[in-house]
Amino acid sequence: MVLRVSSKTEPKKLAGAIYRALKQNGGEVCLQAIGAGAVNQAVKGVAIARGFAAPEGANLKIVPGFRENAGDSGQVTAVSLNVFWK
Repeated sequence: MVLRVSSKTEPKKLAGAIYRALKQNGGEVCLQAIGAGAVNQAVKGVAIARGFAAPEGANLKIVPGFRENAGDSGQVTAVSLNVFWK
């Protein structure tokens, strides 16, 4: 599952979406963020989601990377954060 994150995304709502996606999709979700503000919100969201997972004895693992996306003005590079339930 892919969740797109913008600089206006609320971290707590994103954390809830990450947590639900991890439980429903076999423990894996991909966040895509374009721009520094979006990456900042994505990292905050993962940190909060980690707190949601902690009472269950779970931890989250992140593997960062890049992904090319076709946009209105051509190719755009997004930061990709692959989040795993561990």
